[in-house]
Amino acid sequence: MAVYIQVLCPDCNSDDVVLYGKNNNGKQRLLCRNNECSRKTFQLDYTYNAYKPGVKQQIVDMAMNGSGTRDTGRVLNVSKDTVTAVLKKQKNFPNKSTKAISNNLILVKK
Repeated sequence: MAVYIQVLCPDCNSDDVVLYGKNNNGKQRLLCRNNECSRKTFQLDYTYNAYKPGVKQQIVDMAMNGSGTRDTGRVLNVSKDTVTAVLKKQKNFPNKSTKAISNNLILVKK
């Protein structure tokens, strides 16, 4: 007896998905054949939690709510260095030369 699991694309929710080989870690890749979909390939099972869709946005949201890098890494099960790297790549996130004050996020240059 075979069990079939319906797989949907995480971006467009299309069920027009086919197997598309394996990545370097041996995890199965899938291909969305919907022409209007912005994401072509994806995985169901990721080796690292930081690669999962939505984790980078969660890191930014937690930082904007005042969570530290170690706390964010512990909650999301990613490295604190990954949290720092994601925050450095954000264009709108305050860096060392700016300071966020209160919930209004008023930016003050030093």
